[in-house]
Amino acid sequence: MGQPLICMTLTGRTLEENVALVKKYEKMIDIVELRVDYLSEDEQLYARRFPSLINHPCILTIRRDVDGGLYTGGEFARTNLFGRALAFADQDRAKNFAYVDFEDDFHIPSIQDAALAFGVKIIRSYHNMTEPVYNLRAKCDSMRKTGYEIPKIAFMAKKLSDVANLFEEGAAMNDYNHIFCAMGVEGLPSRLLASLSNSYLTYVSPEETMANTNTIGHIDPVTLNNLYNFKNISKDTSLYGITGWPLVKTSSPEIHNAGYKALGLDAVYFPVRSPLVSESLNFAEKIGIKGLSVTIPHKESVLFYVNEQSPEVVAIGACNTVVRQGDKWMGYNTDAYGFKRALEEFLGGTRIKRKKVAVIGAGGAAKAIVYVLKQMGARVCIFNRTVSHAKQLAEKYGFEYCKLEADSVDVLSEYSNLIVQTTSVGMTSTNTKDDQIDPISFYNFKGTELLFDIIYKPAVTPVMKRASLAGCRVCNGYKMLEYQAYEQFKLFTGKNFEII
Repeated sequence: MGQPLICMTLTGRTLEENVALVKKYEKMIDIVELRVDYLSEDEQLYARRFPSLINHPCILTIRRDVDGGLYTGGEFARTNLFGRALAFADQDRAKNFAYVDFEDDFHIPSIQDAALAFGVKIIRSYHNMTEPVYNLRAKCDSMRKTGYEIPKIAFMAKKLSDVANLFEEGAAMNDYNHIFCAMGVEGLPSRLLASLSNSYLTYVSPEETMANTNTIGHIDPVTLNNLYNFKNISKDTSLYGITGWPLVKTSSPEIHNAGYKALGLDAVYFPVRSPLVSESLNFAEKIGIKGLSVTIPHKESVLFYVNEQSPEVVAIGACNTVVRQGDKWMGYNTDAYGFKRALEEFLGGTRIKRKKVAVIGAGGAAKAIVYVLKQMGARVCIFNRTVSHAKQLAEKYGFEYCKLEADSVDVLSEYSNLIVQTTSVGMTSTNTKDDQIDPISFYNFKGTELLFDIIYKPAVTPVMKRASLAGCRVCNGYKMLEYQAYEQFKLFTGKNFEII
């Protein structure tokens, strides 16, 4: 099977808009899909013109609403649209649609015969917008009525094991072209690693119309090419990733993939999203992922599944990196290194030995941070909404603890030489309640505090903005991310990232 093609789905309202999008991204794609169901009613009548307006092969698709599209008219009207778009074939085949997508239950002999007569390849598709599909080979075989169709199966993944099955079945299918994709956030690996399932193509959407397709898991062609180096991914590519949930925002792929590219390594790093870390590890084992970064909320639960733990993991009680060695998972913690190095840069010449430091939160990241602060000789109070968690962490190091609430403002003020914010609060600023975007909204900064927020997206969180306006020095978590990623990179590849 050849390298999968990159197919850009066009969901603009007009032909003109879609032509402009093709021209903008033409160097990053191989083929386009004109979604006629997204065109305005008037524009649908002129879909036949579209292939002659661009320089890429084009798939004609009129997707019904039950299959995830917008077309709600009757089948008679849709059949007429297909006929109109395929009629009056040009002798120059480049000016005709190269493919037409018919659903598995759409069988109109006259339309099919016309497509074949004009040299238009038929994609025979099946969509399940709510459930996974298994026995993919048998389903594909049944869809190839003439033996010429390219079967396409797209389903909504419920968990990573659904995606693992797609790879397993697809890897064994190499006797005819097929298209497989798992929709939803957990289905992203099926799009990035299309070569592993022998998929004929993978779908992307331009950034301008991403809102039309992001619920099914499309990414844009720039990200696919520049961040994930899609064209060079093969069955020999080493696989690494980051797992967490919901893992909406992460810059880790940018760091790791840039390192692979700079060192000429055949490797790719990508998100592996799952609410269960056990699912992530099983998926990794099945498709051959060699190492995973571990983020919220899995840094503690992953300890139940690693076979061996580094001394830092044992001491901290949290793990942010797992590496596959033989049939075992080895657990490491690079958060502590990343935080210490980033904090020292932020502090400059300021020493925090015997200084009073407030740590907001008591999760996996906080455990690594408190471990470092103990080493640096700081006097720490841990604030957390669930005070029992703060108590458990504080007593491990002989530190103080306090409930994170407005009544604790005096204690927070006492421990405010340095405030380290370790929770995910502030990662999104769309919530209306102050305590949902600012974990210490009740605290009024004096202007003398140092604030280190481990969040890096957005670069300035609401609490950072408040502190900065009050005159405080602030720092986000990007440098911490970078430095811990460098350590992960070395654990994954055996090579030093910082020589780049």
